[in-house]
Amino acid sequence: MLKRLRIFLSVIVLVLSGYSLITQNFKLVPYFMFLLGAMILVTGLIEIKRDKKEFWGYVCIIASLFAVYVSVQGFLLN
Repeated sequence: MLKRLRIFLSVIVLVLSGYSLITQNFKLVPYFMFLLGAMILVTGLIEIKRDKKEFWGYVCIIASLFAVYVSVQGFLLN
């Protein structure tokens, strides 16, 4: 279930960022930053669910919180 969500989010992020690059319209940046944060969060949850004793799952969760924070700042500035 989480792997399908990660693939779905990655496709949406790829399409939005490609559209933004092609059209030079950067008003969608907060949206795909938020979705990127959600995708990294799902990746971190998948890593933690694997029950490995490595720290990459926690690093992904911290990076996702930062991406969501940046996207919220982008929403507030617009």
